[in-house]
Amino acid sequence: MQCNFGLVLLLKRRIHSDDLGGSKTSETTTPRSAPPRSAPPGAATAGSASKVLRSGSAQKRSAILLAARELFLAEGFDRSSVDAVAARAKVSKRTVYDYFGDKQALLLAVVDETAESLMNTIRQAIDDDLSVVADLEQSLVTFSLRVAQSTLGSSDYVALMRLVTAQSTQLRGHWLESAPEDAIAGRFAELGRQGLLEVPDPRLAADHFIALTFLLIFNTMGQEVDPDDARVEQIITDGVRAFLRAYTFRP
Repeated sequence: MQCNFGLVLLLKRRIHSDDLGGSKTSETTTPRSAPPRSAPPGAATAGSASKVLRSGSAQKRSAILLAARELFLAEGFDRSSVDAVAARAKVSKRTVYDYFGDKQALLLAVVDETAESLMNTIRQAIDDDLSVVADLEQSLVTFSLRVAQSTLGSSDYVALMRLVTAQSTQLRGHWLESAPEDAIAGRFAELGRQGLLEVPDPRLAADHFIALTFLLIFNTMGQEVDPDDARVEQIITDGVRAFLRAYTFRP
């Protein structure tokens, strides 16, 4: 599955919008916190704390996740039943419950799968583009373009955008809300120690960087972005320059 940084940004925007204006998701669904990022596939979630879930077969788990993702996107979360997921995955209904506990946990697992792939891409881009820095502006632009071009406009983004938009209330508190900023903040702190940035608060600096680049792309171009659009590179370049005007170390 191709990862998508846009999913993170959309999740933030939808959750913050719901906090301000109220959720449009079904009122019959009870919001529940996501399991922590470190939770293994078989760990109990908030809805299944009294039950130890099976790790089981990786092949069955993948089949269930794929079936759930396809049904949640095609039919909507509320209209998709565990019976339908089991039938599509060619497993028993009991197997779905044994592996995931309930349908809410299954939704979180579908998002977690994409989130893990997302974070792998971000970490790889950080390592590739921000480890050895000769020209800080060019390195930040290259990093941002790499992430944007590998994610924006993908079929996964378009599909998962619909899912996250519909189910933002259930996803409130998901670890994906802060993971990208934490990863970028960690590298900004290192760049500060190297005397390239002045970042007394690396996490705040990461928030500002994302707002000036990725979020500005969505605010300017909408949720479905063509990564080859020349405006993407221009927005990123301008955002990086604005960021550096505020955070470049000056002896």
